[in-house]
Amino acid sequence: MEQTQLVKTARVAGIWYLMLAASGMLGFMVYHDKIFVSDNPGQTLSNLTEQVSVARIRLLFELIIIVSQALAAVWFYKLFHPINKTAAVAIALWGTVNAVAIMVSAIAMYSAIGITTATFSVEEKTRMVQILTSIIRNAWNIGGLFFGLWLIPMGSLIISSGRMPKLLGGILILGGIGYLVQTFLKSMGVQGSYLGMLVMPATAAELWMIGYLLVFGIRPAIDHSSSQARADT
Repeated sequence: MEQTQLVKTARVAGIWYLMLAASGMLGFMVYHDKIFVSDNPGQTLSNLTEQVSVARIRLLFELIIIVSQALAAVWFYKLFHPINKTAAVAIALWGTVNAVAIMVSAIAMYSAIGITTATFSVEEKTRMVQILTSIIRNAWNIGGLFFGLWLIPMGSLIISSGRMPKLLGGILILGGIGYLVQTFLKSMGVQGSYLGMLVMPATAAELWMIGYLLVFGIRPAIDHSSSQARADT
């Protein structure tokens, strides 16, 4: 693939990645807590009943996350396949699996909204909302495994190819490991705000990655033969 076409592909991948990041931040930081209250299914049911439009906006962002994650996985495959086929397949695979994990969350979210109009007692609705809220939370927790796995080969490819800053690749790997460690710790029942610090490198690297893709695209391949010829003269 020619460099010009690679740059175009990189920028499209950056657009999908930006959409993924923006929908994730808006969905969680703006709308999620307005509807889904941790450890309070009664209040969550009340929010779902009284703020249906807000709940549907939260669901809409969840759907955008799924679509943008899946399309980002496809475009990263197109971008990296000419550089490293194995890493490109791994990035596409783990990104797609992460989209599937979030799809489970969206299904549970959709079901929770539907429960509000079902012919069940309030107690039954509350129990079902509690279960569905737990599924939403755990789908995201398990999805962290695959998001971490998506970042690690991406960072490794960047370092080995030299087509983007190597520091960016290193931080992506560190962030991916952070997601894996966080997921395993949560599965062991470990809690605490410090767990969020484990994925801070990933957040920084993703923002850098998005900016690099949109502004610069991707560097040309290093011509080792020319470099060697210059070294020999």
